[in-house]
Amino acid sequence: MPRLEIADDGFRLDDRPFRIISGALHYFRIHPEQWADRLRKARLLGLNTVETYVPWNLHAPRRGEFRLDGGLDLPRFLDAAAAEGLHVLLRPGPYICAEWEGGGLPSWLLTDEDIALRSRDPRFLTAVDEYLGALVPPLKPYLGSNGGPVLAVQVENEYGAYGDDTAYLAELAALLRRHGVDVPLFTSDQPSDLAAGSLDGVLATANFGSRTEAGLAALRAHRPQGP
Repeated sequence: MPRLEIADDGFRLDDRPFRIISGALHYFRIHPEQWADRLRKARLLGLNTVETYVPWNLHAPRRGEFRLDGGLDLPRFLDAAAAEGLHVLLRPGPYICAEWEGGGLPSWLLTDEDIALRSRDPRFLTAVDEYLGALVPPLKPYLGSNGGPVLAVQVENEYGAYGDDTAYLAELAALLRRHGVDVPLFTSDQPSDLAAGSLDGVLATANFGSRTEAGLAALRAHRPQGP
């Protein structure tokens, strides 16, 4: 699959205008024997892309362990998406929210009682580095740059609702790059949090419910050009 490009007037794929029509499909909330069925139904709904979070605390229930088996076989899920002709937006966190325990942050992080989560605390960033070092290498063949279905990867999740340390987001982006993610990165925030949660050089996206026009206007005010 060709590489996604971010142009001033929108997305391009294979040097042609491309509209991402995506829906959430979280592999870890679906029995793996149903992945193919759900992905097919997503395509039949008219989607060309699915997005999924990656729950760090499920993949690494204990420090030093990392699982990619059974219902956590993310490569298998990505294979199934590609077989269905779907692109993928990958959202590895480290914090995902997702109405998920701890927002995906593993509980063993709290063995350091004064650790500052979602920050530049070296203890937290070291753990994130270990997480991405285990997660990303098996996924490299699935990146769009290598012909795979993953078009783009999200940095953190709605960080602007939590903090405003742009240097922290920059550290995460650098870690993703260092471990081999070479497809476009993006952030995702509520319209009122765009300034605190976005990062220069990284695509900013906005979340909104029913107030679509106001949300898009806030995004355009924050980023005059781009998709």
